[in-house]
Amino acid sequence: MSMNTFFTHNTLVIFLGILCLVPPTAVAISRLIAPRSYGAEKRTTYESGIEPMGEAWVQFSVRYYMYALVFVIFDVETMFLYPWAVVFDRIGALALLEVSVFLFILLIGLVYAWRKGALEWL
Repeated sequence: MSMNTFFTHNTLVIFLGILCLVPPTAVAISRLIAPRSYGAEKRTTYESGIEPMGEAWVQFSVRYYMYALVFVIFDVETMFLYPWAVVFDRIGALALLEVSVFLFILLIGLVYAWRKGALEWL
């Protein structure tokens, strides 16, 4: 075993050891220094000072979830486009064609969601 492999292996073992110790240490420290209060208000559903009214189970409209899903899809689009834009000068014209196809597919999805009413809030 070469000296370089020895140091790499030991470094990995040390890193994994620290990795395994950080979460329990953080939990133990927070239990030691966190303030504790065990009153009646602490056991209520909300701690804002307002008494809870009605049931905790509230049904949201499906449109809310559709709106959120469309938002996530276009948020992921931004995650894909940013690295592409950073290295655009190095990747060439073929990459421009590929990202154009990608954006066209997303545009089709946006038009579909718009026509189905997924972007209507109310």
